[in-house]
Amino acid sequence: MDHAFSSLIDLKASANSFLSNYEPLALVFVPLLSLFIARILRSFLLLIHDNGLKSTILGFLFTSIKMVPGVKGYIDAEKQKVVEKMQSGSKSKREGWRSELPREGVGAAVIEKLKEEKRKDAIWQGKCSGTVYIGGSEYEGHFSLINEACSMFAHTNPLHLDVFQSIARFEAEVVAMTAALLGSKGKSSGGEICGNMTSGGTESILMAVKSSRDYMKDKKGIKRPEMIIPESAHSAYDKAAQYFNIKLRRVPVNKDFQADVKAIRQQINKNTVLIVGSAPGFPHGIIDPIEELGELAFSYDICLHVDLCLGGFVLPFARMLGYPIPPFDFSVKGVTSISVDVHKYGLAPKGTSVVLYRNHDIRKHQFVAVTEWSGGLYVSPTIAGSRPGGLIAGAWAALMSLGLEGYLENTKTVMEVSKTIQKGIKEIPELFIIGRPDMTIVAIGSNDLDIFEVNDIMTSKGWHLNALQRPNSIHICVTLQHAPVFEDYLRDLRESVRTVKENPGPISGGLAPIYGAAGKIPDRGMVGELLVNYMDSTC
Repeated sequence: MDHAFSSLIDLKASANSFLSNYEPLALVFVPLLSLFIARILRSFLLLIHDNGLKSTILGFLFTSIKMVPGVKGYIDAEKQKVVEKMQSGSKSKREGWRSELPREGVGAAVIEKLKEEKRKDAIWQGKCSGTVYIGGSEYEGHFSLINEACSMFAHTNPLHLDVFQSIARFEAEVVAMTAALLGSKGKSSGGEICGNMTSGGTESILMAVKSSRDYMKDKKGIKRPEMIIPESAHSAYDKAAQYFNIKLRRVPVNKDFQADVKAIRQQINKNTVLIVGSAPGFPHGIIDPIEELGELAFSYDICLHVDLCLGGFVLPFARMLGYPIPPFDFSVKGVTSISVDVHKYGLAPKGTSVVLYRNHDIRKHQFVAVTEWSGGLYVSPTIAGSRPGGLIAGAWAALMSLGLEGYLENTKTVMEVSKTIQKGIKEIPELFIIGRPDMTIVAIGSNDLDIFEVNDIMTSKGWHLNALQRPNSIHICVTLQHAPVFEDYLRDLRESVRTVKENPGPISGGLAPIYGAAGKIPDRGMVGELLVNYMDSTC
């Protein structure tokens, strides 16, 4: 003991003797400086780990360049030019828009004003990718039916369950009927499938991500949550990551444009709460390997969300009709939540979707309960407090009016139209189809032409298609609106390809140069700024 104490005294003396050679100020600041440098180095290494060396270096270079006097101003001016180009005259359309209440109300004459404004909308009948999924005229048939249902319950709000018990029943039955299509009746589901209606696919995904985050926090104590998505996954996951402070890891798709299970496995770590699959993915209409993702999620004891916003009211019926559809629902072990849009192929009014969970333990983390509010005790199932009961009633009316036979008939129609369009595209030598579509989305690219120039010509012919990236392509999401006009689509597509081939180059007012340039800009932050500036100036 004495020897140890003596050694400590000797060590102290040696240290004091060594440090006496330095200025006291240096002894204070050198450790602080070392700590500061260490923190910077750690942050830099974490940045490289998260974004990769190339992205980190590029980000640093672009940030440094913008700090040069005059450069930032020049870049901002150029960005504004691009934003104005993207607006394509929308500013002039806003001139004359009302900015305050009329002194005297116009009464019933407002209906004529609504009709007048409606006549200014673009022609959408049969001309849009997705957008409107119900077939026929908006003044008759199924359109008329759901409009009447919405109108009948427009005054209702499921927030007041004690008053509007009919809406509570409608929502519960829409959820149950949707769940039954997606495996809730099977033994492998566990018999606890539950869910709620939301305002759309984005809110359904937001709720699933939030619930998964909180569920895994309670289950595993994860406080720095991460989720892993393929680059084909919907942008709603990016929104969820920002809203709920979740680190997002995005991995490339495989050669078949499906989620790469091996790449996703390599990204899983102790903070992973959720992985994602789509059935099908929005860009190319291809179903991810849900069974393999389910096995992965189950083996790591993490959540798996399946985005069925597009496929939820097609794939179950396509499978019944004998189309080769791989497993995608709660029959797959490992799937913990599913999002399904009723307002797409469910043919319900816009603003209706369903989020489903494998059990109540997960769903409970979706709810928000407030006990300390002076307004009383409060609990809400989704993001919105008040919700439009008319839309819920419209969704219930859609499901009940069509029934199993109606959805089977509609599914056969859109699947066959999709196949016919694919066949027609294959007959155009300058084009190719991206991957092998499983459903009703057909994405096309070209090695011979600028596909965005083709899209501009199609736009000039009245078509509203979706421009994609990675790879550059465009797609059409086939709906019942396209059944009578698919030959027109193929004819216009052939003519557009011929026009671009004979006269390559952007057309006046076209957006091909912007789409093309955006895909090549290495500074993705700048592209994001362009989009934010565009949105800020248009809404």
